[in-house]
Amino acid sequence: MMEYLVGHINYWLIVAVMMVGLYTLMSRSNLIKKLAGLAMFQTAVILFYVSLGKVTGGTVPIISEKYSLYSNPLPQVLMLTAIVVGVATTALGFALVIRIKEAYNSVEENEISAMDEKE
Repeated sequence: MMEYLVGHINYWLIVAVMMVGLYTLMSRSNLIKKLAGLAMFQTAVILFYVSLGKVTGGTVPIISEKYSLYSNPLPQVLMLTAIVVGVATTALGFALVIRIKEAYNSVEENEISAMDEKE
């Protein structure tokens, strides 16, 4: 049992990072902290897919008589695209937070809701 847990330590660490990101996203009212939690969650998902694509003893997918076990490059390529989309999403989120800060003079979600209810 212990060998199984140690052999899959990367998955346990990914779940830990994912849960920290999800907790931060759900428990904080500060919009910047929410974006940081979302970025952590995205990072954990990307690490999970890259871990799934790893083949022990696999080589690059070049046809050769010497090698018979290949690693699939598709998960890494897709996650590279996901990284670009994640960075763009985070940048857009920060731009929106800056605009909200200018309009409401706050980045706290409950304060912004209270200001909207007054109007």
